[in-house]
Amino acid sequence: MSSRAGIVGYRGYSGAELVQILERHPHIEPVLMDHRDDGSPAPPIRNASHPHRAPCTAQTVKNEALTIVFLATPPEVSMELAPFMLAAGARVIDLSGAFRLGTTENYRTWYKAPHTQPELLAEAVYGLPEYCRQRIPNARLVANPGCYPTAANLAIRPLLEAGVIDRAAGIVCDAKSGVSGAGRKATLNNSFCEVTENFSAYSVLHHRHVPEVLQVSGLEEREFSFTAQLLPLDRGILETIYFRISGTNTSIASAEDLLAIYEKRYAAEPFIRIYNPGHMPDLHGVARTNFCDIGVTLDAKTGRAVVVCAIDNLVKGAAGQAVQNMNLMLGFAETEGLL
Repeated sequence: MSSRAGIVGYRGYSGAELVQILERHPHIEPVLMDHRDDGSPAPPIRNASHPHRAPCTAQTVKNEALTIVFLATPPEVSMELAPFMLAAGARVIDLSGAFRLGTTENYRTWYKAPHTQPELLAEAVYGLPEYCRQRIPNARLVANPGCYPTAANLAIRPLLEAGVIDRAAGIVCDAKSGVSGAGRKATLNNSFCEVTENFSAYSVLHHRHVPEVLQVSGLEEREFSFTAQLLPLDRGILETIYFRISGTNTSIASAEDLLAIYEKRYAAEPFIRIYNPGHMPDLHGVARTNFCDIGVTLDAKTGRAVVVCAIDNLVKGAAGQAVQNMNLMLGFAETEGLL
């Protein structure tokens, strides 16, 4: 039987990606929910019979018998909409940062604004399936992870769990993203003339995705240096992560030893792909897929190691991961609509 899913924010990049994925999902009928029309065009609809459009109201949730609602909206809008969507009987997957950070203090620190729904913030389940899978199926509200933290945590956490990283030496994450990661709203910094044939860093030392990496990985802020950079591309994230092998861990003598850690941890994960020694992922390999590709190299003599991780910021970093979470919440195969 089919379930009906509402999409608020379907005119944005992540929302439009959701429409495309859900149109091919065998168990979902999408409903486009109009909130505040900014005049931008709606995404093209492949199947003329659906999805249809409806107002973004609690009554629509009931009239359309929506099982789940995706909020591809800014944080302040998600905080406005989530309570009445839940009260109307739908479960919610929020693609913004509104419900990711756990406490109002963290939210205020990193988003520079008060949180208006502290009870829902405390209730929300962080939706990184590879590490939160047990809590997601029963959740009413899932906070879909940010794109940068998705790549960083999938790359870093297995090695932290194995105790092979010298945390005192610090971890450096050099992260590069396509322009769609900044959203569809027009700004000077994201305009064609500013981005094309250019390459720039932004939010240095103060990026709001940093606390997501810290809370999932268990790192302290002083142990993790993160820099986000804007590529003149439409989509994709590639993170190059530098660290040193712990001197007390004598079991790591080659890149193959590090790869064995990843292979053991992710053996049952359908969307994690580990590259053979000597090979590194790139953006072409993950474009328009829900895969996360990981490669690693090690200089055993100096203990220096580098992990390269690539995802599509609009799929595994947003809409695809949201559908992965939805599949877990509704009891579908986790890969449904994504492979």
